[in-house]
Amino acid sequence: MNAQTERLELAGPAGRIQVLRDQPAGTPRGTAVIAHPHPLFGGTMDNKVVQTLARAFVQCGWTAVRFNFRGVGTSEGAHDNGEGETLDLQHVLGELAPQGEVALAGFSFGAYVTARALQSVWGERDVRAVVLVGTAAARFQVPELPAESHDRTLVIHGEVDDTVPLAAALDWARPQSLPVTVVPGVEHFFHGQLPLLKNLVVRHLRAQG
Repeated sequence: MNAQTERLELAGPAGRIQVLRDQPAGTPRGTAVIAHPHPLFGGTMDNKVVQTLARAFVQCGWTAVRFNFRGVGTSEGAHDNGEGETLDLQHVLGELAPQGEVALAGFSFGAYVTARALQSVWGERDVRAVVLVGTAAARFQVPELPAESHDRTLVIHGEVDDTVPLAAALDWARPQSLPVTVVPGVEHFFHGQLPLLKNLVVRHLRAQG
C-alpha cells in the first residue's frame, strides 16, 4: 500500500499465510484485521476496497493487517468455502494482535468470513469496531452479528450492487434490526467512489472514540 508496508509470513492452520501490515503514525490504538473478497473470483489482499479499508484504519490510528486466504498468492492450502478462511482470520488475529483493542473488517466474501469470526471472538476480545462492505448475503448464509456489537458495526452496501443485490443485504440485516448504509448509484466494487467509502469508514471509526 505504501513504502512502509511490512510483508510477513505466518505459519497458519493450512500452512503459510501471506500478510501485509501498515502502521499509523505514533502509537497504534489497536490492530484491525481486514478480509478480502472471494478467492475463486480474483479476490486478494491487494483488492482496491481492501486497500481503502486499510487506509481508513491507518488514518484513524490503527495498525492495519491484510492477509491472503489459504490458496491465494503464496498462502498455502485450498479454498474452503469460508470454514477454513475463518480459521485463517482467527489465527492472524491471535498471532498479530494477541492482546489489546482489535477491529475486524471485510469486503464481500471477506465480510461473510468476518461475520463468522466475530461470533467466535466477541466477548473474548475487545472488539472496538466492525466494518462490513458488500456483505455476500446472496451467496452465503451470513450469520447474525452479536446484538451487543451493533453499535460498533458499520454495514455499507452499494445501491446498484450487481454481485450482491442490495435486497439480499437488507434481508440479512432486517431480522437483526441492523442498519445498512446505502451508497446511491454505487456497484459492488465502489468504482469511482473509493474516497467516499474511506470517508464513511473514517467517520465511523472516529465516532467509536
